[in-house]
Amino acid sequence: MVCALGAAVCFGTATVLQAMAARAAGSEAGAGGLAGPGGDAALLLRAVRQWRYVVGLGLDGAGFVLQILALRSLPIYAVSAALAASLAVTAVVAARLLRVRLSGVEWAAVGVVCAGLAMLGLASGEEGHRPGPPWLGYLLVGVAVGVLLLSPLGEHLSGRTRALVLGLGSGFGFGVVEVAVRLIDTLRPAALLTNPAFYALLLGGGAAFLLLTSALQRGSVTTATAGMVLGETLAPAAAGVGWLGDTTRPGLAWLAALGFAVALAGALTLARFGEAPEPEHASR
Repeated sequence: MVCALGAAVCFGTATVLQAMAARAAGSEAGAGGLAGPGGDAALLLRAVRQWRYVVGLGLDGAGFVLQILALRSLPIYAVSAALAASLAVTAVVAARLLRVRLSGVEWAAVGVVCAGLAMLGLASGEEGHRPGPPWLGYLLVGVAVGVLLLSPLGEHLSGRTRALVLGLGSGFGFGVVEVAVRLIDTLRPAALLTNPAFYALLLGGGAAFLLLTSALQRGSVTTATAGMVLGETLAPAAAGVGWLGDTTRPGLAWLAALGFAVALAGALTLARFGEAPEPEHASR
């Protein structure tokens, strides 16, 4: 659980630092006449040269490592709920660094997320030790391919529908990563290259980032993030319990279910922090 919470802190803080770097790069580009079409490469280069962006990338990498470690010792439902809690971290860090004003409901949601995670921490057992059905790895590959195919489909959608579809797709992609990690039991190259879960992990993670980036660029951040949170928590948690043997401590299944629902509800309330908001919009 420490690793899972550490991953949430890393991801949530990285979101704010990268947003600050990107906005600073945009301001410099505008002053230098590089803004607008064709200036994306220059903007990226300017952002990468800023220490906040580099630190954010480092935190993303550290968060991914901590996520993998957590998935090797905790049920998927506990890890996915903790990762959704990164929105609470982003909200708190944004309130501090970006001077974003959180409403009373949002501060309450941060507390709700913490309460849900505390319940999960008390109720979670160890990760399941069942290998899952032999076809599960191939199913994950199929889901990852389906997620990737949502990208061109999104071009024909607009508004909240587009944001929701792409957000859900990105969540399913991240969910593929969560389940695939549990199906990889050795890092020997020969075994990795013959394990479909390894390809599902790579394809699912790449497709998830592609869809989430697209959803956040042209669509409602709140809708896209809510879809992502639902996609990366519900289905992977069900797969962990149904196929991989994830359990709770004896007699505490009800507490785990309640904690999962409470943490998820709090995260959905904070969905607008899927992308750190502009300071001037904080009073909305």
